[in-house]
Amino acid sequence: MARILYKNWAAFFCMLCLCIFAINSCSSRSPQPSAKPGQPKPYRVGKTWYYPVSDATNFRQRGKASWYGKKFHGKKTSNGEIYDMYAMTAAHKTLPLGTYVRVHNLANNKSIEVRINDRGPFVRGRIIDLSYTAAKALDVVGPGTAPVEIVALGKANTSDGKNPSDFITVDFYSGNFTFQVGAFGEKENAIRLKQKLEEKYMNVHIVPYDDGKRVMYRVRVGRTSSLKQAEEYENILIQQGFNSAFIVAE
Repeated sequence: MARILYKNWAAFFCMLCLCIFAINSCSSRSPQPSAKPGQPKPYRVGKTWYYPVSDATNFRQRGKASWYGKKFHGKKTSNGEIYDMYAMTAAHKTLPLGTYVRVHNLANNKSIEVRINDRGPFVRGRIIDLSYTAAKALDVVGPGTAPVEIVALGKANTSDGKNPSDFITVDFYSGNFTFQVGAFGEKENAIRLKQKLEEKYMNVHIVPYDDGKRVMYRVRVGRTSSLKQAEEYENILIQQGFNSAFIVAE
């Protein structure tokens, strides 16, 4: 697995030292935090605790949106529903499940409304994971991510007897991971970046995606089967100048 990202063993050794330091610094586990009376229960994914809010009033947030689709279609979501990639839903780490939010794509000025029925995305820098249909409506499917602003429209509806603070923690990102470092409308630009990356990294490849309107050429590099290691690799890529790099589940 060591050579899956790096060609240069010296570079890998430096990365390994960083990983050992991170493991040593996190060796002591903190006890599970308790929820305040009337507050949703905190939950943990990996070593990170998340604290859902009980009220979405005046909630507004800016960041990066991503999407998840076929791999999770038919699986259980955090509120107990079955994930339907064709429904207008999304995952958020802390908003009450059942909350409706407006998602505004800051890159193309398109907006949609979705219902939060899942938890995630548990990847650095992302604030919301859209269903396939929601992502397609915002033109996010091709590039994979987009800068967005989300605004909460209403509180979760618990009239059906479901308590939005009770949910199962789902490991959305288990399996194989690679890293997207660029997306281009012109294939020649993607080829140039691929050639540059091949001088240093392993498993450099171009993934074309046709959304019916245009073809995007997504440049990806590396491969790992550990989310923890994927997050470490992602940070290294960013430190080495690839500021838009992000993890992709294969």
